[in-house]
Amino acid sequence: MSLKNHLSVHDSRGSPESSGDVFARFDSYLRKNVFSGSTKIALIACLIGIATGVMIGIYTLLLKMLTGSVAYASSLLFLYQLPGYLIILMPAIGGLAVGLLIRYSLKIRYGVSSVIEAAALHGGRLHAKYAILEAFASVITIGTGGSAGKEAPGVLMGSGVSSLIAKIFGIKGQNLRIFLGCGAAAGVAAAFNAPLAGIVFVMEVIIGELETRTFIPVVLSSVFSTFVFNVFFGSDALTFPVYSLSDPFTEIWLFLILGFLAGVVSVIFIRSFYAVRELFTRLPVDIMFKPAIGGLVVGIIGFFCPQVLGLGYDTIIDVVTTPGPVTFLIFLMVMKMLAFSFTLGSRGAGGSIVPSMFVGAVLGSLFGVFCNAVVPGITIETGAYAVAGMGAVFAGTSNAMFTSVILLAEMTHDYNMILPFTFACVIGNAVTRALHPESVFTEMLRRKGYSIREGREVDVMSSLLVKDAMNTSAQTVSAENSAAALVSLMKSSRHAGFPVIGKDGSLAGIVTLSDTRDKLIGVDPETVLIKDIMTKDLIVAYPHETLDVILDRFISGDISHVPVVMKSNPKKLIGIITRSDIFKTYNKHVLMKVRNIDTYESEISAAEPGIPDDPGAGIPENDDRENRPPENDDRENRSPEADGREDISRENNIR
Repeated sequence: MSLKNHLSVHDSRGSPESSGDVFARFDSYLRKNVFSGSTKIALIACLIGIATGVMIGIYTLLLKMLTGSVAYASSLLFLYQLPGYLIILMPAIGGLAVGLLIRYSLKIRYGVSSVIEAAALHGGRLHAKYAILEAFASVITIGTGGSAGKEAPGVLMGSGVSSLIAKIFGIKGQNLRIFLGCGAAAGVAAAFNAPLAGIVFVMEVIIGELETRTFIPVVLSSVFSTFVFNVFFGSDALTFPVYSLSDPFTEIWLFLILGFLAGVVSVIFIRSFYAVRELFTRLPVDIMFKPAIGGLVVGIIGFFCPQVLGLGYDTIIDVVTTPGPVTFLIFLMVMKMLAFSFTLGSRGAGGSIVPSMFVGAVLGSLFGVFCNAVVPGITIETGAYAVAGMGAVFAGTSNAMFTSVILLAEMTHDYNMILPFTFACVIGNAVTRALHPESVFTEMLRRKGYSIREGREVDVMSSLLVKDAMNTSAQTVSAENSAAALVSLMKSSRHAGFPVIGKDGSLAGIVTLSDTRDKLIGVDPETVLIKDIMTKDLIVAYPHETLDVILDRFISGDISHVPVVMKSNPKKLIGIITRSDIFKTYNKHVLMKVRNIDTYESEISAAEPGIPDDPGAGIPENDDRENRPPENDDRENRSPEADGREDISRENNIR
């Protein structure tokens, strides 16, 4: 008997059915009943979390190996009595290596701002190859002494992994944006061993929304990433002692003052970074050599203050547990800000969160030393101020107030100090936004011509009017019709809401699917009129109101349909606007704006002879290679409008 006959089975009619047919039917069953809808999204989110946890683990091992090698090379200088100042060449060598990557491999530069831009403007599309390569480039920068953090590489690693997995599974539309958030959350969670902070960071900074459709996959990805990283690689995250207030009513006010100081320092942190970045943008040197020049400056700083080199985890712990003299702390804080600014401002690779936390820890420790010396009766440990300052400066620089509070709670594993920590973070964020509205991430986007808030481009939303998006041929129903006729109409038209017109022809109310669901339970629809179940207290829109105003009205009222009426006659219906209408119009105009900006930058680049080597030279507000949407990739570069029409009805892109 042949192998084919051995593998054959019989169906219910007795006819032979090949094993291929069985597997095809089984595959069809899985696709229809398991790998579909929310289950499919949840499974892919778990896969993203697992893959990101593994990638962050590999990243951490490589970083430890390189850092150890550099430390060993440094010890050889002393062993063979070579000049100690040669150590300043280490960050420069690392910078040159990154410069070579930029020249020959990193055609597109990515950062956290790029992920925010991708979520708000490009439907969640990133070029996976360059995002992951950028993350691993930071191993060279940080491992050779560059003053940067590993959270941005974590975000990029997770975002790149999510883009790759989404491409493999053929994911399109709104789900791309969800999985981008899953990857970013998984990266932050594994990098800090803080799954809750990873979740909140994505909701607060990357996506700007909190709803079940997005929240659950992000939670799954974050938890799985943390679990995989801890089980297979062990945690190297920062942890701190537990603190408490001896006199809460007196001591808690000191944290408000600390928050104010943190806000001022956050502004200095952001502006000094962009000042150095601007300097290197204008520097008439090939892009390949700029990270090396910045690395040389960092090496000189590190020669006099070695604590600022690399991640600085050990220094943060030392500052929290055993603060030094006041003069040393001031010197350390200034040197760290300079080292960070020259590391990333010269186009090195890495993140800003850990450096901002370093600066905040030093500020808090400095404040604690001052309070214990000047304010009578204060017994709280200096470390408590250091931890609070760490969160407050992070909140100010990243505009991530809730994330900073959650992160501090997860680092200390205690909630006794949650109130003073929250005070410091809230005030730090508020003062920073008052003095500098943009975060260290969104400032990059502002310089490109975008203004993104809560996951959407506010300039576009505030420039569009209701009349640009509304449907003027809205289908209406009569208040005197039966609810049964309404249900039949909803089924046939596939619309979920209708304006209701009274006997006199004026607008009487609106009836939606939720009205029929809530008010027709146990009732015969034939015996009920539409006017009995419609919503009479109307939320309306006017033609010349802007879409950002109307969107806030949608969100605050938790509604999906709004009648558009004349301002002079609120009973005169002229159209209807839905969330889908807003999203469709937003996507269309965002796409036009992105294309216009890219066309302008391309024209400038073509006109300037020095631009191809360094796209930033002479264009201080736009760096062509950094934070650009991917090019020449049909799947990853399709517009949200073209790619996600099937998702428009599910409120695509913004909320």
